[in-house]
Amino acid sequence: MTAVLETPRVTLVLLPGLDGTDAFFAPLLAHLPAWIEPLVVTYPGMGPNSYEDLLPRVLDAVPTSDRFAVLGWSFGGPLALRVAHQRSTSVTAVVLCSSFVTAPKPALAPLRAGVRTPVVWALRTARRVGLWLRADVSPDLRRAKALTWQRVGARTLAARSRAALGVDARPELVACTAPLMYLVASEDTVISRRALGEVVRLAPRTRVSEVDGPHLALFTNPGACAERIADFLAGAPGVARDGDR
Repeated sequence: MTAVLETPRVTLVLLPGLDGTDAFFAPLLAHLPAWIEPLVVTYPGMGPNSYEDLLPRVLDAVPTSDRFAVLGWSFGGPLALRVAHQRSTSVTAVVLCSSFVTAPKPALAPLRAGVRTPVVWALRTARRVGLWLRADVSPDLRRAKALTWQRVGARTLAARSRAALGVDARPELVACTAPLMYLVASEDTVISRRALGEVVRLAPRTRVSEVDGPHLALFTNPGACAERIADFLAGAPGVARDGDR
């Protein structure tokens, strides 16, 4: 009688985008297969929020004895690469979702010192009004957005925006030895394809996978995203391939 091999369980650490909450991960978590154990790490809602400030918090939250994969969404991408750099013997795979390794808006980088609370508050208010006026926005997305607005203030978003405009995670990307995937959204108007091109140029071995949807594709198209992520992780060290199950 042939024994049936089960897929080993793998911990997937998920690092959120600029909002820093778990609000936009809920649909994805519901679609991940049972052999993936998600661990969402959130960022503090106030206080210092640069990458240098957030990295120790993330490192304190990730497993210390077991191996794990890490996913960084948008703002969380550079953090994911730095976690992989700091815990190179523990990280089995890195997934970058609609992310970047240098300023996502290069033209704004010289102006990052001017990204302050009043500016972010005004932009956020305009987006909030637009969100409620648009007929194509789902109730679930409205609720998730409302939750982030309650939990994260404009001052904190301004600090993270300045950090993103000044980030340089290219050394960590080049030094990364773990399997790497970039998940790109077909209709992303927030992070341009330039960011993907930079990642692939610096790390040609990067596996690129595309899903339909906007920047929030992990939220709006969770089934396809979960399928791509699971397929990638199933081929990473320590996790059985589909044919071995």
